[in-house]
Amino acid sequence: MKILKFGGKSLANGKAIGTVVDIIDDNIKRGEKIAVVLSARGNTTNELEEILEKASKNEDYKEQFAAFKRYQLEDFKGINFDKEYETLDKLFEGVSLLGDYSKRIKDQVLSHGEVISAKLLTQLLQEKNIKAHFTDSRTLIKTDGEFGNAQPLDKLSKENVIKHFERYNGATVNVITGFIASNTKDETTTLGRNGSNYTASLLANYLEAEELQNFTHVDGIYTANPDLVPEAKKIEKLSFKEANELAYFGTNILHAKTIIPLIEKNIPLRILNTFNQNDNGTLITSETSEKGIKSLSVLEDVALINLEGRGLLGKVGVDARIFRALAHKNISVSIISQGSSERGIGFIVQADKANEAKSILELEFEADFYQQDVSTIAIENEVSVISIIGQDLSTFHKPYNALIKNQVIPLLFNNTVSGKSVSLVVRKIQLHKALNVIHGEIFEISKKINIAIFGHGLVGGTLIDQILQTAEEIEKRKKIKLNIFAVANSRKVLLHKNGIDLNWKAELEKEGNVYMVNDVIKFANKCHLENLIAIDNTASKEFTRNYLGLVENGFDLVSSNKIANTLSFDFYKELRTTLENNQKHYLYETNVGAGLPLIDTIKLLHLSGENITRIKGVFSGSLSYLFNTFSSEGRLFSEVLHEAINKGFTEPDPREDLCGNDVGRKLLILARELDLSNEFEDINIDNLIPENLREGEVVSFLERIRELDLVYQKVKETQEPDHVLRYIGDLWGDLSQEKGNLDVKLVSVPRSSALGQVKGSDSIFEIYTESYGDQPIVIQGAGAGAAVTARGVFGDILRLAEKGNH
Repeated sequence: MKILKFGGKSLANGKAIGTVVDIIDDNIKRGEKIAVVLSARGNTTNELEEILEKASKNEDYKEQFAAFKRYQLEDFKGINFDKEYETLDKLFEGVSLLGDYSKRIKDQVLSHGEVISAKLLTQLLQEKNIKAHFTDSRTLIKTDGEFGNAQPLDKLSKENVIKHFERYNGATVNVITGFIASNTKDETTTLGRNGSNYTASLLANYLEAEELQNFTHVDGIYTANPDLVPEAKKIEKLSFKEANELAYFGTNILHAKTIIPLIEKNIPLRILNTFNQNDNGTLITSETSEKGIKSLSVLEDVALINLEGRGLLGKVGVDARIFRALAHKNISVSIISQGSSERGIGFIVQADKANEAKSILELEFEADFYQQDVSTIAIENEVSVISIIGQDLSTFHKPYNALIKNQVIPLLFNNTVSGKSVSLVVRKIQLHKALNVIHGEIFEISKKINIAIFGHGLVGGTLIDQILQTAEEIEKRKKIKLNIFAVANSRKVLLHKNGIDLNWKAELEKEGNVYMVNDVIKFANKCHLENLIAIDNTASKEFTRNYLGLVENGFDLVSSNKIANTLSFDFYKELRTTLENNQKHYLYETNVGAGLPLIDTIKLLHLSGENITRIKGVFSGSLSYLFNTFSSEGRLFSEVLHEAINKGFTEPDPREDLCGNDVGRKLLILARELDLSNEFEDINIDNLIPENLREGEVVSFLERIRELDLVYQKVKETQEPDHVLRYIGDLWGDLSQEKGNLDVKLVSVPRSSALGQVKGSDSIFEIYTESYGDQPIVIQGAGAGAAVTARGVFGDILRLAEKGNH
């Protein structure tokens, strides 16, 4: 025989209850011997409890009760629940008059949910010519006298069940009420949380069933709650031991007391989806499955109690006193651990027991308060417990570090004696994000990186296209899922939790909203997005003011914008301190040399203790092209400059390149990488624009561009033979001191030198060190262009994404 148990959502009005009838019919047609155990339909139990509460407060409950009655009969003809409704009427009326109710009365009220459910299904089966027998489990399952959470009397219950099934068996389908039972005085009792599953489990045990099939609204047990973790995967097989741990740590479908009767008789439990009969569900047996992490479970209706005091440190027996005092009042402690203070103990209790637990402990530790050994007993209500079933402590650092990186700081954690499960207490507001972070880390599914891109001009737009075009391949190769959830310009932002697509530009124009950066932060928090990266592809000084706020709210930073690294040295230090305090990273490889690995190289050399004595080179791809072409061809300076403008090598106003500030900023960034405290004002900049052309509109400047020809023709002609012009940055002096010398200038160098051989728009950097002497480390390559810069920013994103993956 098989026991089929159906949950409340499987029995709701509409398609649901009809599907249950079909499932039972199919089993009978296949020749299966079955018994059916039912929960109350839909939201029935909660509704009855709400009506009871209203009655006890002398509130108007009759309208809700009338709606309740209509729902039960809504889609069905010829069903009569007059007897049940009459009893409920009397119970509610009595409670309303008394203004209170006992647990005994509550059990009587709630029992009607299962009775109505079983009577209805019995009649629906009979209408399909299926032999079905309504079975009130109060005649079968006998319990002690504890109302609300009664314990079965096994010997008596088993005898009743066996006798009943000897009489009603064979072709008859027993439709049995779950959850309810009766004591030896025949008073109605209930079996507490997960009671209907417990009824099914007890029947399976007494009848030595071949399998218990638990029909729910999901395909089985998942690696996490799919409502909270979209990437959760179904678990095909579990052992009873693993299921027991999952049940203990809060998996909704299971409960420890449900598992135990099945373990005793080695009866398999299969979790199935009523609405997806093609799926085999999750099978739970005595067979030990493969080792490894199985699932994340969550306990939500809990509170954290912190007991703190200077006298607790090293004191023996404090834990025992807590357990003893609470156990005396039937309050269970599920997790206990070192609290947030080194002089404290934190532990978890049911949320509705927290205030009572606090009062009990205040009484227990009254003398300790007086002696000032205990200073605080405090309740934190907004917490949840995440348990990682199968987690070995030897690899626990991976999910733990990922949580810290995402600014989720566990309030406490502990592990089971076996060392194969770990529980964390987190703030409820962070539960959703924490689950996704842990799940992505331990199940090695694609790690989701959520990206906000500010600025979508040449570099930003190219970057977006590069990410969208390669995201699928990167996920396949690297198990990194790049999700651009925000794209913003100076006016509007486009926000999509699950990522933008190739139509982002049109959507931004059409659907984008006026925003502040804080709106993007709020959106990320609201959607519980993890692994956040903010990309600054603007050239805005104003935008850099948002860096600190972004970091403090969990964002790593990647920037092609040079300004943040060249503002005051105080801001430079404050940003680094904020990054360190929040364990965030800031990558800006493209600040100098576009896609060339320059900053990384300098960082590594400096970190390794190598004494860098000088850095010089052609820092600007735009000016590299300008002077390389002007030096090697017999054309006018203005003609070459026009060509550079038309090819997009310069800014729209070429004076932004010619003034030397861009090269100066890049040089200052490198100086600060060597821990020098130079300010921008310390740079000696050779401005390439004659003073009379520095002011005014860009149109006016471009009209007078030929005035540059005479100046630079003269510079070109006064060079030594076989020399060429190069506009360079030069960091020199005793770089072990607080500041170095920074020069930005136009120089003439031999054509055969490293600087002299640079072609096109390439940049070149010579890094001189104490170890290498006169032979510099040379880094050379494309120093300009949107595609190159965007690729460099992309590289920084991937570098951040891979941190912690290994």
